[in-house]
Amino acid sequence: MSDKDASTPRVYLVRHGETEWTINGRFTGKTDLPLTANGVAQVTNTGGFLVGRGRLIDPVKLACVFVSPRQRAQKTFHLLFDDAAGSGEELRGVGKVITTEELAEWDYGKYEGLLTKEIRQGREERGLDGKGWDIWRDGCEGGESAQQVTERLDQLIGKIIEIQGPNVKGEKDCDIMLVAHGHILRAFTKRWLKYPMEFPLSMMLEPGGIGILSYQHHNVSEPAFLLGMALPSIPLG
Repeated sequence: MSDKDASTPRVYLVRHGETEWTINGRFTGKTDLPLTANGVAQVTNTGGFLVGRGRLIDPVKLACVFVSPRQRAQKTFHLLFDDAAGSGEELRGVGKVITTEELAEWDYGKYEGLLTKEIRQGREERGLDGKGWDIWRDGCEGGESAQQVTERLDQLIGKIIEIQGPNVKGEKDCDIMLVAHGHILRAFTKRWLKYPMEFPLSMMLEPGGIGILSYQHHNVSEPAFLLGMALPSIPLG
């Protein structure tokens, strides 16, 4: 951030590391897959560079970490804070770690475990695909609609603003971290920016990757995302 925005609270978006279905592109909602060995390495490397005292994500500055209940997200949190930063137990001990279904991956319903081409083929066979399936518009048969996802994410955003709003000018440290999944974190970003789900905002977030949201002009009514930022300097010795 620029100097004038450096004290503005941040919301860090952390996608869990790779799973077997991440590799082949299958929709993974409630299926509770573990991280692959490469997924563990992705998160460990991310944590080693970016999480710790004086680093981009400083545990001391975190007011709360919201984590999806799925094991791939829980393991990602453990790797970031217990292994990389050594502060997981401290965060849990002061009640800063909250496991919540509000961050569970989009419920894909009948589409669980399928590829996009398989979903579209099945919908076409059932006469449902006049426009071509788009999860942001059409949701998932037997799972969640875009409106249902919107409602649960808006509830979470409200909780975050309650924490950060009184401190938006840096009155005290109150960064937030979300540890979750690819679709739900992109959906969260749309709602953070006050866009409807069907708004055509193309986003990418790699397994084990971290995104950053914040506010412009120290104003909670001006949510924003950071296109890029400088890393903090780490004292030597």
